Amino acid sequence: MATAARETGTLIGSDKVEGTAVYGADGEKIGSIERVMIDKVSGKVSYAVLSFGGFLGIGDDHYPLPWSSLKYNTELGGYQSMIPVEKLEKAPSYATESEWNWNDTARARSVNSYYGVAMV
Repeated sequence: MATAARETGTLIGSDKVEGTAVYGADGEKIGSIERVMIDKVSGKVSYAVLSFGGFLGIGDDHYPLPWSSLKYNTELGGYQSMIPVEKLEKAPSYATESEWNWNDTARARSVNSYYGVAMV
């Protein structure tokens, strides 16, 4: 697929978002986007799953972040979160896919509550 079809000035394909670096408030890289979770009905991105905490991608845990907590920073060439790393380390997370049930609305509420974001 041509690059032009995967990214424009304001739009980006999900395959280009996955793997994008995520930076903390201090501009230091803290992880990368493993995937985005899109609401089937509204078509809006609800969560980005941050791969974070391992060493060289090994042993990373996965942290669902409300999409609204990330902003693209053109200077850094990645997404930036103003959430302190210490808060991220204590956030709801999972180590393997089998440990997280996206159908469980209580889990979604726990993530949104932790970050102070209203459920949509």
